[in-house]
Amino acid sequence: MSLDTLPRASRSNHRRVRPPGRRWTSRFDVKGMPYALVSPYFLLFAAFGLFPLAFTLYYSLYDYDLAGTTEWIGLGNYTALLTDDDFWRAVINTVGMFVLATVPQMLFALFLANALNKRFRFRLAIRMSVLLPLVTSVVAVAVVFTQLFARDWGLVNWILGSFGVEPFNWRAERIPSWIAIATMVDWRWTGYNAIIFLAGMQTIPRDLYEAAAIDGASRRRQFWQITLPMLRPTLIFVVLNSTIGGLTLFAEPTTFYGGNVDGGSQGQFQTVAMFIVKEGFREFDYGYAAAAAWLLFLLILIGAAINFLFVRRIGGTK
Repeated sequence: MSLDTLPRASRSNHRRVRPPGRRWTSRFDVKGMPYALVSPYFLLFAAFGLFPLAFTLYYSLYDYDLAGTTEWIGLGNYTALLTDDDFWRAVINTVGMFVLATVPQMLFALFLANALNKRFRFRLAIRMSVLLPLVTSVVAVAVVFTQLFARDWGLVNWILGSFGVEPFNWRAERIPSWIAIATMVDWRWTGYNAIIFLAGMQTIPRDLYEAAAIDGASRRRQFWQITLPMLRPTLIFVVLNSTIGGLTLFAEPTTFYGGNVDGGSQGQFQTVAMFIVKEGFREFDYGYAAAAAWLLFLLILIGAAINFLFVRRIGGTK
């Protein structure tokens, strides 16, 4: 008997019958395939994220040197770091440059994104142009900024001198070197953060601005009362990302001093990341460097938590 000669009800029941293998495959497609698709990320994270963390933690408990000799010392590396003046100087340098770089960077990026969110000619080209500093080589940026902040013939000292300000030795003094490096960081990353803010601003419904304009709210008040609170999730992401990048600062201060990780003649702008590289790859004290890396990880967690609690209060708490 062919399928066409069966009654309609029997024919539909006949079509619903699926072989057992097909039912198992369909169940896997619905429940198992999403996990299979995201599994490469977790495998890579385990190989290049969790394993290095565990490996570093393990050797931070040992006196481990270049010769491969290991001696269990427990928390000895951590207690030595907490009494190491060079380490605390690197921590202060890192936090100082982080504050000098991140606060102006967030403000500039926010107001730049607000300006780019308006309608004007050549909008796409101008928006893309703010990413040009990001694609510039760090070495090229360091060469340019080293010349700008040169002691004798630098443009910055020349401008300050025209106002009667004595020239600074930007690489020899602590606060001026922080300012020079923070300026370099801001020049490279402000446009990147502005594009992220711009993407967040474009998700805000235009109806809110139209209703506020009808009620008589000015552009400035719309920014503070609508844009900033609605942008809070994007702000949290950018601030946390900037916290991680700022506290692990390495490339800019290293290239500012000609590729040397000493951070100046007296370590006046040596960051914790530079301290770790110095201890691990120049002094060959890998256990000490591993302990410093874990203390840096703790510093990042504290900084991220403080910034998160601060930013989430914008526009009220949820």
